[in-house]
Amino acid sequence: MDRMRNIGISAHIDSGKTTLTERVLYYTGRIHEIHEVRGRDGVGAKMDSMDLEREKGITIQSAATYCTWKGYQVNIIDTPGHVDFTIEVERALRVLDGAILVLCSVGGVQSQSITVDRQMRRYEIPRVAFINKLDRMGADPWKVLNQARSKLRHHNAAVQVPIGLEEEFEGLVDLVEMKAYKFEGSSGQNVTAYDVPSNMADLVNEKRRELIEVVSEVDDQLAEAFLNDEPITANQLKAAIRRATVARKFIPVYMGSAFKNKGVQPLLDGVLDYLPCPLEVDNYALDQNNSEEKVLLAGTPAEPLVALAFKLEEGRFGQLTYLRIYDGVIRKGDFIYNVNTGKKIKVPRLVRMHSNEMEDIQEAHAGQIVAVFGVDCASGDTFTDGTVKYTMTSMNVPEPVMSLAVSPISKDSGGQFSKALNRFQKEDPTFRVGLDPESGQTIISGMGELHLDIYVERIKREYKVDAKVGKPRVNFRETITQRAEFDYLHKKQSGGQGQYGRVCGYVEPLPSGSGGKFEFDNMIIGQAIPSNFIPAIEKGFREACNSGSLIGHPVENIRIVLTDGASHQVDSSELAFKLAAIYAFRQCYTAAKPVILEPVMKVELKFPTEFQGTVTGDMNKRKGIIVGNEQEGDDTIVVCHVPLNNMFGYATAIRSVTQGKGEFTMEYLEHNIVSQDVQMQLVNSYKAAKGTE
Repeated sequence: MDRMRNIGISAHIDSGKTTLTERVLYYTGRIHEIHEVRGRDGVGAKMDSMDLEREKGITIQSAATYCTWKGYQVNIIDTPGHVDFTIEVERALRVLDGAILVLCSVGGVQSQSITVDRQMRRYEIPRVAFINKLDRMGADPWKVLNQARSKLRHHNAAVQVPIGLEEEFEGLVDLVEMKAYKFEGSSGQNVTAYDVPSNMADLVNEKRRELIEVVSEVDDQLAEAFLNDEPITANQLKAAIRRATVARKFIPVYMGSAFKNKGVQPLLDGVLDYLPCPLEVDNYALDQNNSEEKVLLAGTPAEPLVALAFKLEEGRFGQLTYLRIYDGVIRKGDFIYNVNTGKKIKVPRLVRMHSNEMEDIQEAHAGQIVAVFGVDCASGDTFTDGTVKYTMTSMNVPEPVMSLAVSPISKDSGGQFSKALNRFQKEDPTFRVGLDPESGQTIISGMGELHLDIYVERIKREYKVDAKVGKPRVNFRETITQRAEFDYLHKKQSGGQGQYGRVCGYVEPLPSGSGGKFEFDNMIIGQAIPSNFIPAIEKGFREACNSGSLIGHPVENIRIVLTDGASHQVDSSELAFKLAAIYAFRQCYTAAKPVILEPVMKVELKFPTEFQGTVTGDMNKRKGIIVGNEQEGDDTIVVCHVPLNNMFGYATAIRSVTQGKGEFTMEYLEHNIVSQDVQMQLVNSYKAAKGTE
């Protein structure tokens, strides 16, 4: 067990995660040639297995693989960097024991690095940092190191010093062993060690002293040796760094350039040296038989089986479920229990994943990450062998921030379209699908524009369904502002039985605070209209209120009073009075000065204080009314009321204004009257749309 590592690689967009994974696979002998993410040969990196990923040069789904290095088995998950695919990172970190946080030596600590670091903290994951891209212009690893200390509050120190930077970047000096390394051969596969260059001796000694100081602050054994001025050996230092890293008190910082094949092998050694094996990490389960009491899992193959399904994929052979095994052994053909649903399932096929290829295995034991086929479950379900009833705590799923309306272009592809949406919803908890009851549109919601674009694109590629995407229809309402009289006679005589019905009365707005949206009062004295026709009149008015004549949306807060009418003994019928009511409503509607109501949202923004001016300025532009403002540490929290119609695409806007550090949530507050200019605009566009029909 102690010869295993489960690690994730995560970072800001374009810091080089996938490129780094590609090198790791190459040096450990898993793949035999290197392909770049946006390479000219068009093959694309191993871990980006989807066509879309290769085309756009970004990672969308986290991919799992494993390799062996110096007799250790390493399971690696490569995760996306875009904020839109946050859930992929959450799921990966939930089941890993350690992580590599990749930082760009030019970009430094960027917004998504902060988010990823926050997630690692939430799941209490020990990590090493890797400063990548030292070959780029303007590379400054020491600047990045200090940024990590100030912005991420990392207690860290470099364990390597680069020999030369930018174009002159040649190799690295290992501060623990005090050796210099060069990476030679066509792909940097030959690592040669030699003595530290004499011109760097001062810098190297200074940095080694700094490393020892920082580690001894959090490790008592090293502190003792350091204070007694004893010479510290490489093994002593290694052991101290490992203790401090596993206890999450220290983060060793590695350097290199994955693209130029430098510094990857020492990083792999660092993963083995400093990141914990599955036994050193405390994993807790909740005992369902004992009112969700926390239970510490031993993490050994001898215990009863406990495994967590952390990711689902629809493969060619049905649903593929990724499992992290915490306790016990899982064998092909075993029966396992899904604790969340209580079902008993047989394991038909057990595989180990290598990006999108798989290898069949007969059994897997605690600490491994495997996948099973043909098991129906949801992401976050726990499996046991039936002897215990444990669940692992489920993952944190953020609320969706952005919605789009989608519909298939051709009518006959509806089946495939809904199949695609169902599958994506199952795979990705942040992707929601709903039906808007008023407009009948299918609404998809997700974490951002890129997130939803990718799904629409995938529907097109994987299901061959062309979908058209639109701004979701905002649910406006109409209402009246003053009383208006109506008196309408509907008569039609065209051979046979005619139609005859006359209704008189008035409409008025309901007083504010009365709960109902529609009231109908019959105030006729005597039998001007026979009582059996009254329900038909009410039905006619209700129908007329379903679409107002301004923009065709429902009319609310209206009271209709019937005071008089006339009927004909032969020609009056329910239909005649219903039609009379509809036409009477349309006749008096414009006299009642109708207005449009729009939904207003309560929006809560959270962003670093330095962006306060730009964010509030943008809010005013969107006709928002700011109702609250408070400080929380370095962040400002602003509460405002904004019309929903002006919030479309705001997820992207706030990210660009706050360098990706701002976030917002919104919920429905009330319907409010729109201003005169907006009303004119809406009415004109409605008329134009009606004209084209």
